[in-house]
Amino acid sequence: MRREVIGNCELYLGDCFEILPILGSMGAIVTDPPYGINVGKMNLGFSRSSRIEKSDWDKIAPDLSPLVELNLPTIIWGGNYFPLPINKGWLVWDKGGRMKGRSFAECELAWSNLKINAKTFMYNAVNNDCRDKIHHAQKPVMVMKWCLSLLPEECSTICDPFMGSGTTGLACIDKGLRFIGIEINEKYFDIACERIQIATRQGRFDFGGTT
Repeated sequence: MRREVIGNCELYLGDCFEILPILGSMGAIVTDPPYGINVGKMNLGFSRSSRIEKSDWDKIAPDLSPLVELNLPTIIWGGNYFPLPINKGWLVWDKGGRMKGRSFAECELAWSNLKINAKTFMYNAVNNDCRDKIHHAQKPVMVMKWCLSLLPEECSTICDPFMGSGTTGLACIDKGLRFIGIEINEKYFDIACERIQIATRQGRFDFGGTT
């Protein structure tokens, strides 16, 4: 296990199900785990995204029951791919009009255990940040900031057990929250460390660039 501390962010390289039990208290879980649909082998439409190195990181969907059993406020993107408890607090990222009628998903769904009604966030990333994706499943920072805004106010420490390239951490930096990130893939862990280091120096994330 490798551990990096960058500002208010604590990052771990390893299996989240081995690391989570040794962590201290956390306020909430916000994550985007592998869905088990092999998206790591797909071309995603944009020329930059299509050149991302192909891999099998998304070949198998993990068992997320240990996350649910933590009984923390939790948001899980791709929740429609997992057998999760019934709850009304679904979140919908509407990707905007330019995605309508195309072969790609027009929206993405997140399961939550929050005591809220279903929420929709419209954010069109086609013309800006998603063209510079460095991870196949990378969400825009604005989408993750929206997630954080829905959490109870007392949630000051956010954990992403499937950190990927660190987007949840960037959103936490911008909102002044403590972040704990875990990533099993060393390549993406290093990318996350670099992005979070830059954002920490700036004190926020530059939304004009990559997510």
